[in-house]
Amino acid sequence: MNTYLIIKWLHILSSVAMVGTGFGTAFYLFFCNRSRNVAAIAEVSRLVVRADTWFTTPAVIFQPLSGLWLMQQGGWDLGTGWILVSVTLFLLAGACWLPVVWLQIRLRDMAREAYGDTTPLPDLYWRYARTWEILGYPAFIAMAIVFYLMVNKPF
Repeated sequence: MNTYLIIKWLHILSSVAMVGTGFGTAFYLFFCNRSRNVAAIAEVSRLVVRADTWFTTPAVIFQPLSGLWLMQQGGWDLGTGWILVSVTLFLLAGACWLPVVWLQIRLRDMAREAYGDTTPLPDLYWRYARTWEILGYPAFIAMAIVFYLMVNKPF
């Protein structure tokens, strides 16, 4: 296997880790929040932050580096339509993801505190959870379109 194919495989694998971890953790925290079970929310939010740290963040760093390298090695130009749209959508997803990371840390901390104090989650938790959820939709839609563009290269 040549270097190009290894980097391409790692690029695909890291995109799956990035989007899959994001989707999976969002799924669990979304439904866990609906349970209103403070103990469960404290544990799931702790693990969501850990998963983002261990899996999503390294993939977010590797994706543009490997993508640009693959583009250059494959003779593609940054001005190529599908690449330009993909980069724009990746940046949009990143613009949603960065505040989500901050929100997840705050959600985790509030849940941990409420669980430790055996109190209900504060109203601020629920406002942050709603914002966290709203930011997730455009990020996931953007990445789904990026996957489509990478596979089909329509323009």
